[in-house]
Amino acid sequence: PNISQRTVYDETAFPIVEAVIEGYNGTIFAYGQTGCGKTFTMMGDFASPEFRGITPNAFEHIFGYINSEGNKKKYMVRCSFLEIYNEDVRDLLGKDTSKKLDIREDPKTGIFVKDLSIIQMHNTKDLENELNKGFNNRHVGETSMNKESSRSHCIFTVYVESGEPST
Repeated sequence: PNISQRTVYDETAFPIVEAVIEGYNGTIFAYGQTGCGKTFTMMGDFASPEFRGITPNAFEHIFGYINSEGNKKKYMVRCSFLEIYNEDVRDLLGKDTSKKLDIREDPKTGIFVKDLSIIQMHNTKDLENELNKGFNNRHVGETSMNKESSRSHCIFTVYVESGEPST
């Protein structure tokens, strides 16, 4: 409880985000009992640098690197946001967030969610806006431990692709 949000990010997520920027896959996963601080750890307060969680710090990290002067690569950043609720998968960023989506497998690319929206991002604010949009579309309900407990599992994915600029 005495460790800052930034320290949590630096010691847990920073190396994962660095690896993603270098072209590796990375996952940051939060789990635990209702009310234990998962949402605060992952999200925090976007408006306050002192209280930003892992997610907004990762956004700043990614776009800070992409926009750095020494960086010579071209990048494309996209995101998706899905919810699993009562064994149904829903697109939290799609036009119809009530539509149930199917999980499929492609022999070449692996497991995917058919018709899941994947949206191109240009900056940290774009990512924050999509994340907030998706959060507003989630299933929530009151429990004895938490007034606005999530009643689902969600996966927010940031896709970072890079390549050499054409000459």
